Amino acid sequence: MAEGESGSARPAAPPYEEAMEALSSLITKRSRADKSNKGDRFDLLFDYLKVLDLDQQIPQMKVIHVAGTKGKGSTCTFTESILRNCGFRTGLFTSPHLIDVRERFRLDGKDICEEKFLAYFWWCYDRLKEKASEDVPMPTYFRFLALLAFKIFAAEQVDVAILEVGLGGKFDATNVVEAPIVCGISSLGFDHMEILGNTLGEIAGEKAGIFKRGVPAFTVPQPDEAMQVLEERASQLDVNLQVAPPLDANLLKGLKLGLVGEHQFLNAGLAVVLCSTWLQRTGHQDITCLQQMSNLPEQFIKGLTSASLQGRAQIVPDRLLNSESSGELVFYLDGAHSPESMEACAKWFSLAVKEENPCHNWGNQQGGDSKSANAMIGNNYGKSSANISTQILLFNCMSVRDPKLLLPHLMNTCASYGVHFKKALFVPNISVYYKVGSHALPPSNSQVDLSWQLALQRVWENLIQGEKEGEAKNIDVAGDEVRDDTEACIRSCENSAVFSSLPLAIKWLRDNAQQNRSVRFQVLVTGSLHLVGDVLRLVKR
Repeated sequence: MAEGESGSARPAAPPYEEAMEALSSLITKRSRADKSNKGDRFDLLFDYLKVLDLDQQIPQMKVIHVAGTKGKGSTCTFTESILRNCGFRTGLFTSPHLIDVRERFRLDGKDICEEKFLAYFWWCYDRLKEKASEDVPMPTYFRFLALLAFKIFAAEQVDVAILEVGLGGKFDATNVVEAPIVCGISSLGFDHMEILGNTLGEIAGEKAGIFKRGVPAFTVPQPDEAMQVLEERASQLDVNLQVAPPLDANLLKGLKLGLVGEHQFLNAGLAVVLCSTWLQRTGHQDITCLQQMSNLPEQFIKGLTSASLQGRAQIVPDRLLNSESSGELVFYLDGAHSPESMEACAKWFSLAVKEENPCHNWGNQQGGDSKSANAMIGNNYGKSSANISTQILLFNCMSVRDPKLLLPHLMNTCASYGVHFKKALFVPNISVYYKVGSHALPPSNSQVDLSWQLALQRVWENLIQGEKEGEAKNIDVAGDEVRDDTEACIRSCENSAVFSSLPLAIKWLRDNAQQNRSVRFQVLVTGSLHLVGDVLRLVKR
């Protein structure tokens, strides 16, 4: 157990849930879209660093700092894996977590162990609590987690700290690093517009806030509007901004990237130049020579092909079901929540199910089948399982997203590959946004507002039925609405259903798989990383 520099170590780490309760107390109830206090007194972070004796340690860290709309987590994962395979002690800070908050803090590629987490957590929490005042209050949730990451990486003496920006860039808590070794900007797009701005230029300006004078930076090919802003900000700060090309698959010598999807070659290419620049600027030119980008060191290849990231293009068979005796239920999980990432997710899912179902006659599938999933499954019952597969969508997204952008991208991309969902299930997330750990689970008897899920269902049904967007606003979905709390399904239509909870939807899927053992149920879970985490928690339990 780590001992605090003050000399007063806790005699024993308290239970993990006690720490989660303390952490939950730092979550503000204020809407993320509230712009009443731009930057939220960013300068407070420097006060916190002094309280935690980190003001002298952070400048000594050899940091790689990455912002972006899409792919920043994947870029950081590739980067960490490469440098770890080069023999360095790595620290990786990412967000959000899917199941356990310790996922955000990785040492040498593994989540920090509970004992170390609790020791560092309480050392930071108690110090900040002791020094808290009206002028310098306790830090908010994400800021505390970022400060905790700095404490962990400093105490564990990592060789490199890879930091993923939480939101934006300029006012993000990770941006207290004033002299990183190198910065990266992954693909930019429209997300968190309620905070970052309504144009790509405004969003790019927020992301470019991580640029530091004289520190080299890399980005991927961007839309012209975004690239122009990035170049302007780079020029103002004497930043050498370069565009990293997508990784050439031939450089992997026949192996595959650890993270699946064509878009990952963009993130891998960015990771390669970030690592190469970090090695050069920290005096390790002997490890790599990438000037021509015609050859990759073995350590780079191993890092790129062994990288892993939960909740992104992840396939998880349901452990409760045995394919021989109880049917087959497989979850395809991807936390896509923007139009662009939804397209990438749909492409990955379509190719994955087609690869697993080579005998399926995809060309004969028709979208918008009027039969319900149950009827379709019933008709297929008894046929060869090799030829029978059913694709089901399990979806939720935050209310700040526009489902009329997300769902058409998903449906149309899948349809272009001949993949059509037989049923779409809409559910609320289990976890709540103002608590962490088991405290994040609402009481089983709590009343859940399903108006958003019913709205998602209307969008889906209108897409299936080919309604025009202008008419869809006033169309009510015809369906059987169930008000009895004992029933799993709140409203079922021909092509979709709304469930009052995720566990009830999972039970419905398992029941159908057990009743139709010759059918392979392939369930795409997407729209929200929170939903993906909730499903992983239930399926892996």
